[in-house]
Amino acid sequence: MGHVIEPAASGRAKCRGCGVAIAKDELRFGERQPNAFGDGEMTLWLHLRCAAYKRPEPLLETLPDYPDLTEAGALRAIAEDGVAHRRLPRVDGASRAPTGRARCRSCRETIDKDAWRIDLVFFEGYRFQPSGYIHAACAADYLDTTDVIDRIRHFSPKLDSTDLDELRGCLS
Repeated sequence: MGHVIEPAASGRAKCRGCGVAIAKDELRFGERQPNAFGDGEMTLWLHLRCAAYKRPEPLLETLPDYPDLTEAGALRAIAEDGVAHRRLPRVDGASRAPTGRARCRSCRETIDKDAWRIDLVFFEGYRFQPSGYIHAACAADYLDTTDVIDRIRHFSPKLDSTDLDELRGCLS
């Protein structure tokens, strides 16, 4: 059975990408995976935009099966960007470093306290596992692009416009 896009039946499922509940009747992406705990399959549910950001290949496989989807063009563009830049789906938001102990996965230098950092995750074991940070200034080298503000805004909704402007300055 292939991946699906369908309205949420009850509003109880949480998105695997952002951890927020998927509202009843909201369209969601279901990625079918072999069941790790028994026979058959299991479905990992994500908001459509979270799927485009974090699981671009399965979403791109599925979009042609849903030609009437109104936001298909925008989702396709996001997902294609994630495929073109293989590390881009690892972005999981941004934050200021609370200490000066974390090391950047790109340059291997420590990330100074209160410096902007980009949070990273890997998809392993049917879930997203935290995998460290990079300096905001290292985004171009590590991600092969600095066009990450929309992803950061999506996965770090508490950042205000001032924070995003500061972060944008660090990226360039």
